[in-house]
Amino acid sequence: MTDTTHQPQAAGKEGGPIGRFMRATELDPRLIGMVGALLLIWIAFEAYSTFVLGRPSMLLGASQAEANGFLTPRNLWNLSVQTAYIGIMATGMVLVIITRNIDLSVGSIMGMVGMYMGLLQVEYLTPALGLGHPSIWIITVLFGIAMGALIGAFQGVLIAFLGIPAFIVTLGGLLVWRGAAFLVAGGKTIAPLDDRFALIGGGSFGALGRTGSWIFGLIACVFVVWAFVNARKSRRHHGFHLRPVWAETFVIGLVCAVILGATALVNSYIWPPGNIQKYYAALGQEIPACAERGGNIYSDVCASFGHGFAYPVLIMIVVAIAMTIMMTQTRFGRYVFAIGGNPEAAALSGINTRAMTVKIFTLMGGLAGIAAVIGAARQNSATNAMGNLDELYVIAAAVVGGTSLAGGVGTIYGAIIGALILTSLQTGMVLIGFGDGSYQRIVIGVALVLAVFLDILYRKRIK
Repeated sequence: MTDTTHQPQAAGKEGGPIGRFMRATELDPRLIGMVGALLLIWIAFEAYSTFVLGRPSMLLGASQAEANGFLTPRNLWNLSVQTAYIGIMATGMVLVIITRNIDLSVGSIMGMVGMYMGLLQVEYLTPALGLGHPSIWIITVLFGIAMGALIGAFQGVLIAFLGIPAFIVTLGGLLVWRGAAFLVAGGKTIAPLDDRFALIGGGSFGALGRTGSWIFGLIACVFVVWAFVNARKSRRHHGFHLRPVWAETFVIGLVCAVILGATALVNSYIWPPGNIQKYYAALGQEIPACAERGGNIYSDVCASFGHGFAYPVLIMIVVAIAMTIMMTQTRFGRYVFAIGGNPEAAALSGINTRAMTVKIFTLMGGLAGIAAVIGAARQNSATNAMGNLDELYVIAAAVVGGTSLAGGVGTIYGAIIGALILTSLQTGMVLIGFGDGSYQRIVIGVALVLAVFLDILYRKRIK
């Protein structure tokens, strides 16, 4: 007697060892395809950098100090930080597209919210509370998220209750909010921002550090084990099919290996010498030789100053987990998929589709507010260029991540991977010397069209 419920298989549909393995582990073929595409992109840029540009590669034995290719701790750490705010907005865009809508205004909302947060800090909070007051960053963050949510709610009301198409409302929003951001500051850049607020954007001091990251990684693994065990108990209780124990163990081990591997990677990116010097100077201690000019930054003392997970990445992880739970475990998530599958049937079944539309666009606006917090903090300023054309990258990330423009299909983790793929393309092109935005837009455009084409083929195949 085993802990597995078997289901009869149709003759001739075993699919060989790979097919049986996929069915046993219940791994999503689209997920595997996206991860495979991401790895191919990384390997291609690393190979071009190594064999065409002649840069030393860690994969061919170069030390971390000598390596200057794509697959270095420094580049991958920066890649994760650059992905964060796009990934956060892409999780909201998944809901918008699933319900057969679109939001072209998220980049402009991000820019407008960022500008108003900068003005709030510089012209109001700092004079009223004093320079460096600990509540400045808290008030600013809450203000930014609330402002983004209110703008999203306003657009949702226009779409749901006035019957204006989402394309038109958000296209108007793209122009209106961008123009308002320019007018409110007269085209000026607002800087610098509060020091504590700036930590949210990442950097050496805006990260968990080596010890904190290992603690986070271990806690995450414990959470993964708990989630899988709890899900297995729930399946057994409701009489659903159970994965074989070996398959369950394999998936848990794979997820934990990815988490711990990522932790080791971000910890291997060492602080720059200047930041180590600031750290010891703040403590009033002697600066170690490894942080001095000409010192070995990878010696035992300085090597302990790993960046770890940056705060923007942690925020993206929290948002992704919360959005996944909401989409898979709540009535709200079921309503989203029901509306995307058949809006008329959803309305006839008693779902208030208008209220749901307002809620979805409110959530999208709030996520754009969070992205504005990260963007302004990372730049330590509020600029008119922030978020410019990011709406296109957010939509592309959701679509590349498997969200169908026909509605009813999409995943949060797919949007995150889609954002990582697009950011990898941008970063890689800069690394190999194609930093002109024109080339990047061409590549992103081709990737978007290709993703939609593959989605069409996939939908035809499963019908």
